Amino acid sequence: MFKVGIITASDKGCAGEREDLSGKIIKEIVESKGYKVEKSVILPDDEKSLLEEMIHMADELKLDLILTTGGTGFSKRDVTPEATIKACDRMANGIAEAIRYYSLSITPRAMLSRAVSGIRGETLIVNLPGSPKAVKESLEYIIDSLHHGLEILKGQTGDCAR
Repeated sequence: MFKVGIITASDKGCAGEREDLSGKIIKEIVESKGYKVEKSVILPDDEKSLLEEMIHMADELKLDLILTTGGTGFSKRDVTPEATIKACDRMANGIAEAIRYYSLSITPRAMLSRAVSGIRGETLIVNLPGSPKAVKESLEYIIDSLHHGLEILKGQTGDCAR
């Protein structure tokens, strides 16, 4: 069973001005696949706070997967990709590219996503969109491949990534 952390980047969510629906959707999807959510937080759109939480979840809590939602657009406050890049030792660009590719079949605005994905130690970090609808579509599209990637990252399979 893989251990998951969820980080919602939202100034309004953190201030209690908006309900965090995207984080709840992530939790529902990963738990339906047998993953265990160890920690879920709502943070302001602040690069330092996001980076510190990603490092804490990866290095201290030893989570297998960190899923972020929000903060991947063009707003000056959208800094989740920058925090993720700083947290990661290696990038896993194909995951974010796959999400954009799939999302483009739904809306041309998917090209405006700056989301990234990468690896810190033995933790995979994936940026997801901020809207509940887009989070559901994106995560359902990638979750089975993420599972295989996590098995490889954790040395639980002899298969090579293809």
